[in-house]
Amino acid sequence: MYLKLPPPLLMIITLGCMYLLSQYWPLWGFSFFGQQALVLALSLSGALLGLSGVVSFARARTTVNPHKPKNTSHLVTGGIYQFSRNPMYLGLVLFLIAAWLYLGAVSPCVMIFVFVGYMNHFQIEPEEDALKLKFGDEFTTYCQRVRRWC
Repeated sequence: MYLKLPPPLLMIITLGCMYLLSQYWPLWGFSFFGQQALVLALSLSGALLGLSGVVSFARARTTVNPHKPKNTSHLVTGGIYQFSRNPMYLGLVLFLIAAWLYLGAVSPCVMIFVFVGYMNHFQIEPEEDALKLKFGDEFTTYCQRVRRWC
């Protein structure tokens, strides 16, 4: 696998970069009615998505360790996984969007796209390759039925 950083650590690094952009290159600052409520709603949604992914894996008694997708004992396709192949990562993106809104400048938004691109290439694609080898046509059919992010 190409993976070097655990996804939660990568999210924290991304948050740090977003903060630095908001402080040292705060392009097009913004503020709007309901901003804090939206930040809270996105944060809670992110937490619930991530937690539901972890719970689905726990029920299937399979690993949540992104460094070892070959240790997966079951292909989880129920629960939240019938809507998204990566709800835990989608939850991290919702946290980043909430942080962007909290910071109130357009410039930090670029880091969300960097995070998603990095996750697609260095995390999700290697995971999918390993799952395709392990589960074959069952995984291919699942990928055709359920989108990667949402």
